[in-house]
Amino acid sequence: MSDLHFGTDLFSELDRLQRQMSSLFGGFPSSLRSSQFGTFPHINVGTTDDTVEIVAFAPGVELGKLDISIDKGLLSIAGERTTRDAQLPEGTRQYAQERFNGSFRRVIELPQQADPDKVQAHYVDGCLLISVGKREASKPRAITVQ
Repeated sequence: MSDLHFGTDLFSELDRLQRQMSSLFGGFPSSLRSSQFGTFPHINVGTTDDTVEIVAFAPGVELGKLDISIDKGLLSIAGERTTRDAQLPEGTRQYAQERFNGSFRRVIELPQQADPDKVQAHYVDGCLLISVGKREASKPRAITVQ
């Protein structure tokens, strides 16, 4: 039997510890690719032989309120999301809200082989799809042995 004793539920203690650690380190990301818990929009980044593919999950954002730019190898996605019909009835005391509303900005460090002159972006069903082409010199090629 262990001599270790917790005065409360072990999972509650672990949850409390995680919240304290998040508050300690939450404001200081270790790199541009890391993000604080709860950052909006969530993103997926992948690569093919020809492109770098980014998907930003941004439901409820109007197309006109999105701003995408690339500068010095950094892709910036900025915008604003506002609540429309999802308001609670007047007099309701809200005790939980998981939907983010307001301005946002995400910065993604692109790999060196990304070509900022070859960018396409589409917004479909709440997903911002960004495709950044790679430089020709960085693409894989076969070498013939003579």
